[in-house]
Order: sequence, then structure tokens, then C-alpha cells
Amino acid sequence: MKVDEIKPDVVHDVTGTYCPVPIAETAKQVKEMEIGQVLELIADDPGVVEDIPAWCNSTGQEFLGMYEEDGEYHLFVKKVKELT
Repeated sequence: MKVDEIKPDVVHDVTGTYCPVPIAETAKQVKEMEIGQVLELIADDPGVVEDIPAWCNSTGQEFLGMYEEDGEYHLFVKKVKELT
């Protein structure tokens, strides 16, 4: 499946915010989600390209990929375990 065909369970738009807000908002959303659900984060801060995959790696979540469209980044995170 291509990244732009992923059907997220939750869409969260953080455009207009910059580090650390996108990471904090991602953590907040993932905590509220059920295991197996997918979050689509929409951001315009280029830092998310590195920050979100790194956050997934450090917290044990699955980074499914991303694409850029019209200056916005669409990043997909699958919750695979509870956040502590």
C-alpha cells in the first residue's frame, strides 16, 4: 500500500506550529488511541521529517511513512504499544 493510500483512524493538524509542539501533540494523540490505530499528522515544520520517525523509534511505535504535498507533511504513525 502506498503511503498516500493509508486510511488513518485519527487525523491531527499541527500546521503553523514548530518543535516541540508537533512531537508533544503526536504523543498526546497516540496516548488516546487504541493499539493498532493509525494517526495521520499534518505539519508544515520541516523538522517533523526527522523528529517523528525518531520519536517512533524511541517510543516503540511504528512509523508507516510520509509524503509532502503543497508544503505540508503528512506523517503516519501506527500505535503498537502503550506509551508510559
